[in-house]
Amino acid sequence: MVNVYQPFSFHTVNEQTLIPHLFRTESSKIVSVLCKTFGLANIQIAEDIMADTFLLATETWASKGVPESPSAWLYKVASNRTKDYLRRDLLFYQKIKPELQHTSPEPESIETFEINVSEDSINDSQLQMLFALCHPGITRNAQIALSLRILCGFGIEEIARAFLSNKSVINKRLFRAKQKLRESNIPVALPPEDELLPRLDNVLTILYLLFNEGYYSSTEDIPLRKDFCVEAISLTHLLCQHPQTNTPKANALLALMCFHASRFDARVDQHGHMILYDDQDVSLWDAALIKQGLFHLSASATGEETSKYHLEAAIAYWHTQHQTPEQKWDNILFLYNRLLQIEYSPIAALNRAYAFAQVHGNEKAIIEAEKTGLGEHYLYHLLLADLHTDVAKKRQHLRSALALIPSNNEKMFIQQKIDALD
Repeated sequence: MVNVYQPFSFHTVNEQTLIPHLFRTESSKIVSVLCKTFGLANIQIAEDIMADTFLLATETWASKGVPESPSAWLYKVASNRTKDYLRRDLLFYQKIKPELQHTSPEPESIETFEINVSEDSINDSQLQMLFALCHPGITRNAQIALSLRILCGFGIEEIARAFLSNKSVINKRLFRAKQKLRESNIPVALPPEDELLPRLDNVLTILYLLFNEGYYSSTEDIPLRKDFCVEAISLTHLLCQHPQTNTPKANALLALMCFHASRFDARVDQHGHMILYDDQDVSLWDAALIKQGLFHLSASATGEETSKYHLEAAIAYWHTQHQTPEQKWDNILFLYNRLLQIEYSPIAALNRAYAFAQVHGNEKAIIEAEKTGLGEHYLYHLLLADLHTDVAKKRQHLRSALALIPSNNEKMFIQQKIDALD
C-alpha cells in the first residue's frame, strides 16, 4: 500500500514554526497515552503535563537548539514531568497505581514508571481516545469540540469558527464536557461491538470537519492548512488499519481525503494565492496519493450503504482525471444530484452549479446557482463572475466577492481579476 504520509514530509517547517507544528501533531499523542494510563477522569492532569512539556521545549530549544529527534525529546520530557507530578501527589499515585496494570506492567516505584510511547501504544491510545470522546453520554457538539481540541490541536477560536460560535460559548462547552468525562469515568477503550458502529459515525464527522478546516481554511491569509489535513488523514488511516473500524464509510472518507490531498501542491502558488481548478498544473498532482485514494475507494464499495463520503470521494476522483473524458462532468453532475438528495448543503449545491455549467451551459447554470441563496458568500459571487459573459455583471460579482472574502491574499487575487476587466 502507498504510504499516505510521505507526500507530507514537512520540509518547509523551520525553527520558528517547528513547535506550533509539533504541538499540532504530538500534543494529542501525549494526552492520549496519559489518559489511557490514568483514565479520562484525570484529563486535566494529562493536559497540564503536556503543556509543561511544550513550555520547557520552547525555553530549552531557544537557548540550546533543537534536539536531533524533537518528538522523542518531547516524549521523554513528558515521562519525566509525569514522574515529577506523581512525586508531588503521592495520594494520586497510590490511587492510580493498581489501575496501571490494565495498560502496562505495574511499576514498583515512581522511579521505574515509564510512559509507553511505542508506535503501537500511541496508535491504540489515539484510536481509543477518539471513541471515548464520542461517548453517547456527551452531547454531539461537545464530542466534536472536545475531539477538535484534544485530539486535533484546534485552538478555541478555530473551534468557534467551525461551530459559527464565539470563544465564550466554546470554553463553557469544553468545561462542561470535561466535567462529564470526570463524573462518568468513561474508559479509554474501543466500545463494545454493538455500540461501535453508531459511535463511528461521530468519529468520521469529526475527522471530516478537521480535513475540511484544513482544505478550506477559515484562517485569514492561510488558504490551505496542510497540518490539519495530514492529521485528519493520519487518524482516518488508523481507523482503516484496525479490523473493527475498517468499514466502507471509513475507507470512503480516506479516499476522499487522498484525492483532495493529491492536488495540494497545485492549489496554491508561491505567493499563497489559490489556483482555480482549470488553471492548475496537473504535473504537480500526486499520482501516489491518487493511487492510494483508488485503493480505499475500491475498499469502500464492499458494503451496501452509499454515504455522503462515498459520493464526495467519487466526485473528488473525477476531479483527478485531467484528461477530461466526455463522461467526466456528466458523472460529477449525477453524483452531486445524489449527494444533495442524501444531505443537502448550499455549498454542495453551488459546486453542483459549476458541474451543471459544464454539461448544460452557463446560462442555465446561473439559474441553478441563484437557487442556492448564498448571496452573502464570496464563493457564490466568484462562481457567477465566472459564469456571466457580460463584463459589467462580472465586475459587479467580483466586487461583491471582494467585499465578502476574509483573506487579504484572496482579496489581491480578486482585485487582479477586476483590474484585468478594467
